[in-house]
Amino acid sequence: MYILKNAFRCIGRSKGRNVLIGIIVFIIALSACIGLSIRRSAEKAKTETLNSMSVTATISFDRRAAMENMAPSQSGEEGQSAGGFDREQFSSFMGENSALSLEEYEKFAKSTTVKDFYYTSTVSLNGNDSLNPVSNETESSDTQTQIPNGTKGGKGFIKGAQSDFSLIGVSGENAMTDFLNGTSAITEGEIFAENTENRDCIISEELAVYNGISVGDEITLLNPNAETETYTLKVVGLFEDSSANENSFSMMGMTSNDPANKIYVSYEALKGIISASADVTETVTDETTGREYETALTESLNATYSFATVEDYETFEKEVYELGLSDSYTVSSADLSSFENSMAPLETLSTTAGYFLLVILGIGAVILIVLNIFSVRERKYEIGVLTAMGMKKQKVALQFLTEIFVVTLSAVIIGAAVGAAASVPVANKLLENQIEASTSMENNIEAGFGRGEMTLPGGEQTTNQKGGFAGRMENFAQGTVDYVDEISSATDFTVLLQLLGIAVGLTLAAGAFSVLFIMRYEPLKILSNRD
Repeated sequence: MYILKNAFRCIGRSKGRNVLIGIIVFIIALSACIGLSIRRSAEKAKTETLNSMSVTATISFDRRAAMENMAPSQSGEEGQSAGGFDREQFSSFMGENSALSLEEYEKFAKSTTVKDFYYTSTVSLNGNDSLNPVSNETESSDTQTQIPNGTKGGKGFIKGAQSDFSLIGVSGENAMTDFLNGTSAITEGEIFAENTENRDCIISEELAVYNGISVGDEITLLNPNAETETYTLKVVGLFEDSSANENSFSMMGMTSNDPANKIYVSYEALKGIISASADVTETVTDETTGREYETALTESLNATYSFATVEDYETFEKEVYELGLSDSYTVSSADLSSFENSMAPLETLSTTAGYFLLVILGIGAVILIVLNIFSVRERKYEIGVLTAMGMKKQKVALQFLTEIFVVTLSAVIIGAAVGAAASVPVANKLLENQIEASTSMENNIEAGFGRGEMTLPGGEQTTNQKGGFAGRMENFAQGTVDYVDEISSATDFTVLLQLLGIAVGLTLAAGAFSVLFIMRYEPLKILSNRD
């Protein structure tokens, strides 16, 4: 008790020194509170988002891995590159293995970690004289470019690579992600029945207006590889796609990629169309290249797996190979990639705050150590008197530690209170600046390649204007990252405990050297040689 009372008396006697120490500790506590709050908020945002988000994943062919797995040939036969890589063999391998069948996708969906499984299949078709695709071009693009047939079991090349429409077959309403997330919505009529074999379809409002089509009308689509092969669909509904105005483009005949030119049917209906096309397929030789190709429609199948948690996805990512997936395929999640991109500025700010905190604590600890060493030297005679009166050096040292701790703790409490109030607005302002810096850097990189705007010193911007193909490709390629741009809470009980730990740590750091000096002093020498 005497130690505590004497410590408070000494604090009152040395007001100037203790106020200076308090100010230093206050600055440290304020900075530490903001820094720790930023790090805590980043951790909480990441954890809460991961726990609440629904993770989806897809399986895609890894061409690089496939090339690495294929042993290069050294025979130097015709069709091989100088390095011995057998291009013909690889092309054949791609044709046979680059696409998984629906049965294979369904096999992987049996994993216990999979919450939901859905898929879409896309076929490219052309219109006729009464059905034209929505296009921004003034000239019609009738040219055709041959591309490799990437469908499993495919043969040769597809002639109708540049088609008018994308006919999309969906396994169910859960596969219509644009409608689930609000990007698209039915505005007239109704959606076709799930799993129906009827050739009912929904088309965009733009396409309907462009061609004067109403609900209940029939439309006719042509096989790009055999234009005498036609398929009639009944329009049962119209939908609006909000992304059409932002991302629609029509270039080099790629009108089928325009959201306005998407036509939805059930997967069962599309499967019937594909089957009908296979029944009348012919082998045709291209007059220009001499290559043979099948006229049958080929589908592009995309399957999506949904998981309740990130842990389930990570388990599936490993388990799927045990279920028979080839090493030539990879499992990826666009949701996690998007999440990581959105967290990038906050993660960067958190890392910066961590380094800043270490610097502040290091500098603050050094200053406190120096101040307390000077304090001990100034009070050397007092230490000698106390020890001469019979007080053990350990108790004298404990008194000094108590003084330091009281001052430090008081300053930390005040600093924590101010820091808690300031942490959210300060953190959001710093986060805003970080996002602006990231965006500016991305824009400058784009500008370096002749795209977008470059931010110059002083905030001035230069613009690279482009039209035609380049401008449309830019609009198509550029995406927007939805960054985490705000935090609502920062300082919590965990941060307060960390601040308490900092107070104790600063006390021990500053007091340790003081204790060493006290333990070295001899009371008789101090009293006989009073300076």
